[in-house]
Amino acid sequence: MVRYLARLPTPPDALLVTGDLADHGEPAEYEVVRALFDELPFPVLFCPGNHDVREPYRKALLRDDSGAVGPVDRAYEIGGVLILMVDSSIPGRHDGLLSDDTLAWLDVRLAARPGMPALIAFHHPPVVLGMPFVDGIRQFEEQRLAALVERHPQIVALLCGHAHTPAATTFAGRPLIVAPGVVSTSMLPFETDAIVDPSLPPMIAFHLIETPAAGAEGARLTSHFRVMA
Repeated sequence: MVRYLARLPTPPDALLVTGDLADHGEPAEYEVVRALFDELPFPVLFCPGNHDVREPYRKALLRDDSGAVGPVDRAYEIGGVLILMVDSSIPGRHDGLLSDDTLAWLDVRLAARPGMPALIAFHHPPVVLGMPFVDGIRQFEEQRLAALVERHPQIVALLCGHAHTPAATTFAGRPLIVAPGVVSTSMLPFETDAIVDPSLPPMIAFHLIETPAAGAEGARLTSHFRVMA
């Protein structure tokens, strides 16, 4: 995947990686990830997943030695878009939740840029996807996030990972795009008895944002999926 992105004739504005950078959250794993993505000539933005551990994640990927222990939330302004990478992980658990601190942080960041199109990215989907295993460890108490989305019309879409399958649905009236997996693909219950298929090729998604003259509220997201054959 990294080689494919590095060879693109026109580089993207940024790469968003929505969690599970490591398998066991070990410092050495994050150093491998950091070295891999350092090869790319454009920004790489991260947020944690349920397999990540905040302290080594912060140190290796964000070069943050502050000793902070709370959620890892980061804001970026790239290409005229506000990109909010937030932490839906719960230390020691596989399901997800946006903390009160994260929701308050999102509120402040969005209120400060009401005229700028915004993307919110996190790991755990806040909806049922029809995949029993994934649905059991999704993001819960999602009504709190829905209320925030309704307050901020400049939110163009929400992006997430965790499910290891390319999927598109809606959340609070906005697009919710689930990133495909790069290691394995989760299967739907009517396809097979297996939960995942590690033999399927990795995939990525390209997200294009069109901002018409009407401003942030008229922005539109188009997503394209590519198989890394």
